[in-house]
Amino acid sequence: MGAADFLLPPLRRSEVLPRIMRQAQVTCRGNALVQKLKQDIGLKQIIGDSAVFLDKVLCVPRFARCDATVLISGESGTGKELFARAIHYLSPRAGRPFVPVNCGALPENLAESELFGHKRGAFTGAACDQAGLIREAEGGTLFLDEIDCLTPQAQVKLLRLLQDGEYRSVGSQQTLHANIRVVAATNADFSYMVREGKFREDLFYRLNVLSLTLPPLRERRGDILLLAHDFLEKHAAITDRQPKKLSLAALNRLLSYSWPGNVRELQNVLTRAIVLSDRDSVEPSNLDLPDNFAAEEQSFQAMKSRAVQRFEHDFLATVLHAHDGNITRA
Repeated sequence: MGAADFLLPPLRRSEVLPRIMRQAQVTCRGNALVQKLKQDIGLKQIIGDSAVFLDKVLCVPRFARCDATVLISGESGTGKELFARAIHYLSPRAGRPFVPVNCGALPENLAESELFGHKRGAFTGAACDQAGLIREAEGGTLFLDEIDCLTPQAQVKLLRLLQDGEYRSVGSQQTLHANIRVVAATNADFSYMVREGKFREDLFYRLNVLSLTLPPLRERRGDILLLAHDFLEKHAAITDRQPKKLSLAALNRLLSYSWPGNVRELQNVLTRAIVLSDRDSVEPSNLDLPDNFAAEEQSFQAMKSRAVQRFEHDFLATVLHAHDGNITRA
């Protein structure tokens, strides 16, 4: 693949640091092959070029061409709704509504009404007819986030909708027909929920026709710099200011953290860092990370070695993935 730069011993900090940061900026722009691939399939807005993440990105246009139900799994903050939207907007239904629903936020006694609609007088407080979110999504995609929170009664009605394309509003005897695609998402262990009787097994199989499991950020640490750079640039564009840079020490701290909240947590940490930083760069002291994560002071040489190792590992994995594992072509 060739060398991008070289140094002769003895290594001096003044020579090493600029080269590492310059290489990091190249990484932020991403591998050209990966960027072209994303542009070709209409997914340039999805940030990340690690091999484990690209496998998921490549599924999106394939899933979009098919009208089957999709179940997206992954920890909170991994980008499940982003992928659901990408599937919708690359599909033949792109011109019709994309209706997101957080099932966990639906009151238990109103979940059926919100989804399937209701007739006037169907229950106390039903002063007028309501079409429901399924009707709102007609012709498009209904995205059911936290599907594991759906009530047992709503699960039964959703099963019939997926099987026959039919449903009834609460309090109505009229059978309605729906032309929608359902994409569902969860951060729960469905195997456990089905085994414990907390989720219908037949509904799970109806939802799980096409499945996509998104990796947590700790399994694609090579994308942290890309995500951070993208967020800093977007924030600067919104505030009409020059984007702040990440110092090497700050980058090393980001790379060392496990990110239980994934991309959403990274964005929140960087937002606070931008507010707290009075300089042109983000320093470790600006990163509001848990106290129990911390911390040992590391030498410049150790930080440099860690950053370079992560970059080399992820770069090589990405190039090999782009060439289907063929070392000669890579």
